[in-house]
Amino acid sequence: MHKTFKHNKKMGVALALSALLLTACSDDKEAQSSQQYDKSNPFPSTYQRIESAPVVISNVTILDGIGNKITEGAILLEDGKITEVGEDVSTPSGAIEIDGTGKWVTPGIIDNHSHLGVYPSPGTRSHSDGNEMTGPVTAEVWAEHSIWPQDPGFQRALAGGVTALQILPGSANLFGGRSVTVKNLPNRTMQDMKFPEAPYGIKMACGENPKRVYGSKGGPMTRMANVAGYRKAWIEAQEYQKKWADFNAASEAGTAGDPPKRDLRLETLAGVLDGEILVHMHCYRADEMTVMMDVMKEFDYKIGTFHHAVESYKIADKLAENGVCSAMWADWWGFKMEAYDGIRENIPMVHNAGACAIVHSDDDIGIQRLNQEAAKAWSDGRRAGIDISQAEAWQWLSANPAKSLGIFEHTGSLEEGKNADVVLWSADPFSTYTQAEKVFIDGALVYDRSEPATWPVSDFELGQIAQGDAK
Repeated sequence: MHKTFKHNKKMGVALALSALLLTACSDDKEAQSSQQYDKSNPFPSTYQRIESAPVVISNVTILDGIGNKITEGAILLEDGKITEVGEDVSTPSGAIEIDGTGKWVTPGIIDNHSHLGVYPSPGTRSHSDGNEMTGPVTAEVWAEHSIWPQDPGFQRALAGGVTALQILPGSANLFGGRSVTVKNLPNRTMQDMKFPEAPYGIKMACGENPKRVYGSKGGPMTRMANVAGYRKAWIEAQEYQKKWADFNAASEAGTAGDPPKRDLRLETLAGVLDGEILVHMHCYRADEMTVMMDVMKEFDYKIGTFHHAVESYKIADKLAENGVCSAMWADWWGFKMEAYDGIRENIPMVHNAGACAIVHSDDDIGIQRLNQEAAKAWSDGRRAGIDISQAEAWQWLSANPAKSLGIFEHTGSLEEGKNADVVLWSADPFSTYTQAEKVFIDGALVYDRSEPATWPVSDFELGQIAQGDAK
């Protein structure tokens, strides 16, 4: 059997990814073949959690991801879920017990803006699959169909405590296509990583990128043409939505004729208007974000998150009023004019205004140290007199990105009944000296820093077999 990610037979505490892959190849064939094909979900998740013994981590400092801190706490992971968290928990028979003295536990980090897999390493031209620069509106394309699961970036992010991430198309277009949320459990196919309950997102972009890419290709070439392009597309989507609504109503009445012709581009846009697909919008300037919230109200859809958003601090009150998140860098700006007016206090100022603040990466290196990025923003806020606790600030890395991706009921905080997506840190995770020691996804240990032989390694990293050695 070919496996995209290979592991040493020594599996550490509970690392059993190889067994999972073997199961996917054998025991589940019959079950999979008996499932009926669902045309409304043509690319379903085939993710399976790894079975593991219960795990108890005790004597540990806990940040629960929703603003609370327990200094001498414990947590129980059982059957893929968090079953107990507090100052003391029960220890089931056969449980793996971990003494966390001097260590910290947090929810797994969720990066809501990544391009892993669609811009994988090595960054060659042949691997550049994130931007479909053939027209300003390419809502018909789906990022998941470009993802290369062998991207070594996935296991690098895992070593940084990232347990889930949204993979987006690039920002060349007004509408760049659908995004997908995955669990960061390296596997053979995109569908084996796909977060089962996560809704789709759509990538939109405002500002410099679309007008730069299409200014010499028939437009848009100005910001005003950008806005006209969004509005034109939404008008077409409304018409498409109405055609299908009329057909469905006629079907129920028994008077329907032939159904409307499917249009993949308009199907995605109509999904946004129906509230089924979440909008993630690349936007830097405060004035443009405000305009886009006006367009949102004109066509009655919801922008979930502005990404990059270096000027969110200027309109933090408006973002809070409209319930729109901002996914931001700690200190990355100034590389183009629309990114010029950034400040280091952006994230804490947005948080302090009661708006939804998120730390994101948009980078294959930055995703490996998002805890440090959050720490920088937290400390910059404190120096400016914005007193935010570490427990509150961890929301930027787990609860808030989970909310922006529509998965908060499943993950993003250490609450009973949620997925056991957990990181055990060697010390305070706001320190640059701290490392993720153990990473759990659905209660299974999928990364153990002390057991290098168990780390997931892609076939690509294993090198090529010389022709003479293949005999």
